[in-house]
Amino acid sequence: MAIEWDRIGQVAFDRHVEALLYRMYDGKAIAVNGRGGDQGIDVRVSTDAGLRIFQLKYHPDGFPGSYRGRRTAIKKSFLRATQHDPVEWTLVVPCTLTASERVFVDKLAAGRTVKVSVMDRPALDDAFAVHASLEATFTRDQAREAARDFGREQALLVDGDDLIQRVRALGNRADNIDPNWTWDFQRRGDTVIQTLRAQHALAHEVSPVRLSLKTRPEAMDAGLTAAFTRALGYGIAEEVELPPEVVASLTVDGPEWLSNTVSDVRVIWQPAPDAVRSDTAAEVEFLDSEGMTTGRYAGRLIAHRSGDLGASVEADIHGARLQMLVPFDRRTEGTVRYSFDLNGREPAEAMRVLRLYQRILSGGSLRISVDGTGVGSGKLSTRGTDEDNAEVEKLLSYLSDLEVVQRHCESYFPAPLAYSGAERIDLRIARLLIEGRCVADRLARTVTITLNGLDSPVLRTVLGPQPQCLRFGGIGFEVTIGSHTLDIGSVYLFHSRAIADNGEQTIAALETGRAAGTEVVFRPQGGEHFRLYLADAPNDSRPLVPVPLGLPGYTDPS
Repeated sequence: MAIEWDRIGQVAFDRHVEALLYRMYDGKAIAVNGRGGDQGIDVRVSTDAGLRIFQLKYHPDGFPGSYRGRRTAIKKSFLRATQHDPVEWTLVVPCTLTASERVFVDKLAAGRTVKVSVMDRPALDDAFAVHASLEATFTRDQAREAARDFGREQALLVDGDDLIQRVRALGNRADNIDPNWTWDFQRRGDTVIQTLRAQHALAHEVSPVRLSLKTRPEAMDAGLTAAFTRALGYGIAEEVELPPEVVASLTVDGPEWLSNTVSDVRVIWQPAPDAVRSDTAAEVEFLDSEGMTTGRYAGRLIAHRSGDLGASVEADIHGARLQMLVPFDRRTEGTVRYSFDLNGREPAEAMRVLRLYQRILSGGSLRISVDGTGVGSGKLSTRGTDEDNAEVEKLLSYLSDLEVVQRHCESYFPAPLAYSGAERIDLRIARLLIEGRCVADRLARTVTITLNGLDSPVLRTVLGPQPQCLRFGGIGFEVTIGSHTLDIGSVYLFHSRAIADNGEQTIAALETGRAAGTEVVFRPQGGEHFRLYLADAPNDSRPLVPVPLGLPGYTDPS
């Protein structure tokens, strides 16, 4: 009979593994009593290669990414263990690791010389098979339990109806335990889940049930402490897992058959979600020092709750999630959590999301209302660093330029969040041209034309030694952003002081009738660049003087 790892419990699991390691290493394995703090060591083995440390974690259902507390505890145990300079650190668990869990363990050794390994359920089963006598010692009690079960349940389950009748009968027995409360139950594999249910609407008044949870704050990391505060202090419907090392005790106070105090237990806090109408409006309003509104963002309410410390409001603002915690104590600053994803958003929508984020980074006073009624107000501390604010401004500038160009071209698509330096420069140039401004073309230092051979006084003046005002039209201007190309229309390329590099030679060719096919290179005086302006831009009578692009790190051409 194999050891039933998912049923034996933490204490038995530790005994089984400690005995196994003692047998595997000929008595050299030393189990560390954790009453004084195990310092990251459950079992230590001194080998010829150096110290080997085994960390035992009784997680029958593993430690998936959703169980952040478990992963945090494993990592903390590993970091404490590395202070002893082991050559190998081994995690021992009673489950079969998933690919994600194995990747998590493997990454612990990144950048370190210590070897990291896992002894999971298949490895434990294999090791006990090698030491069969040891396995037999631990499975005797399981055999006795199976024999007792056989004596109780000799009847065979004939079909599915028989199973349903047996379960229903067991449920009726549970209902008869107490007139106010009963157990609903379900089986998932080898796990039986019990749910306490009121048998009538006044059960909580006639026979109240209270839960008292005592924790070990010193065993909670910052992330778990924050999650615990949000859930119990402000009523956030957020699942919080408290691992056994954090739970000092859990007491159920109610009917005699139900009352109990347990320890060495994992507690999952999972509040029931509130029923909120999908059309319930929520609005967050930002205020200046005199209480005047400086910004207002409307959205949809997700939840409105309260806890021991204050109230909480969660809202959807333009597809981003805003969570505001408002303390009852007005002397305490409120907090805001804001999560968003700009992928797949068009520029205008992405800008609204980012501007709200910018407001939150800046801090200050704000209030929030639900269906037009104020439900909370507070003051936020400044959160953003100079680097954070600069990054937001940079992205807002890009989105603003793209929104103007998209609107001009009537071509709308989600904003690409990755772009090259050249794409960014061309996008800013396109926006300025659309707004009727003149800019220096970063690439046009010269313009080359080919003559058809016809002569004229105007052409000879242009080819002469004096700078001339030249304009070249019919040139399309396109901007490429990611996989999208935007054509803003025709532009004029011009300069008021352009000179032909080979003007004298070209005039000589005209006089001999051999000018056809001659290429003439025009260059602005003083090493400047040719200028651009949009052909159909409205004439606002402003001089065509190039404006700077205003992009950080970009030097405007002369």
